[in-house]
Parts: sequence; C-alpha cells; structure tokens
Amino acid sequence: MRLDDHMMADRPGDDDGQTDLLTKTKPKTKRPPLYKVMLLNDDFTPMEFVVHVLERFFGLNHAQAFEIMLTVHKKGLAVVGVFSHEIAETKVAQVMDFARRHQHPLQCTMEKEE
Repeated sequence: MRLDDHMMADRPGDDDGQTDLLTKTKPKTKRPPLYKVMLLNDDFTPMEFVVHVLERFFGLNHAQAFEIMLTVHKKGLAVVGVFSHEIAETKVAQVMDFARRHQHPLQCTMEKEE
C-alpha cells in the first residue's frame, strides 16, 4: 500500500511531508565472557597422568592430549579449552580434585579471555 502525499500531510507532526522513522534501539545482548582453562607444568606429575586428564575431562583423543601435554611440558602451560565461566570453573575443580586424589601437584587454572 502506498501513502499518497495528501495523506502524509494530514498526519500530526508532519509539517514538511517527510516521515520520521522511529528508531528504537534494541538493547544489544552481550555475549557472556569466555574463560581459558590452562594446565601448568610441574616437575612431579607424570606425563601419562596429564594425558589421561586431558582425555577424561576435555574429551581429547590420545594424539591431541599427547600434543597438549608436550606443550605444557615444554612451554610451562597450555590452554586446554575455552568455556563459559561455569563450565571453566567446573573443569578446573574436577581436574584439581582428580589430581589431589591421585596425589599429584598438577595445577589447572582459568582466566578471562581478552
């Protein structure tokens, strides 16, 4: 349907015949921040245990877990996944609890992704 000029001129608030668009700004839904979960190297936790942790808690296959374990070993730490706050927190707690129960000093931390 087309509005004729005379119809538009009769509308209240339209003195020049121009239609004013109402721009309603939709609140931008901000994505929740993501968190990197990292494993830190130590001189005591066996490499096989780290591989097992990566497979068990992060769903990695053996080759992926082995590669990340080597990165942790060589570089001192590695990001093992990026998750929402709640999931990252849970993963850190699971890994830390599992390591303690097996008497390993393995450290797992999380930090907000930039």
